Amino acid sequence: MSKVGDSIRRGLKEAVAYAKGETDESTYGVHVPKRIHVKAIRTNLGMTQDEFAGRFGFSVNTLRHWEQGSRQPEGPTRAYLRVIERAPKAVQKALRAV
Repeated sequence: MSKVGDSIRRGLKEAVAYAKGETDESTYGVHVPKRIHVKAIRTNLGMTQDEFAGRFGFSVNTLRHWEQGSRQPEGPTRAYLRVIERAPKAVQKALRAV
């Protein structure tokens, strides 16, 4: 695993722990938004629902519920989506099969 991949994995684990309330918030400067606009993230990446779901490990059905507003992603998933939004290539690289 590359240094970048290790860093991304470590960051995602920390984000999940933070979102679950398992860390001392005063030691982190992260912001996990209460609401996230999944469709905007997907369309900014130029992907169809099938492409986005397949590339990042979501079910298409769940993605559709998020985009239609009938459900919102929960804390750890919001953190993951934020990372996808800001560093999609790094996430894709980290998720590639070795």
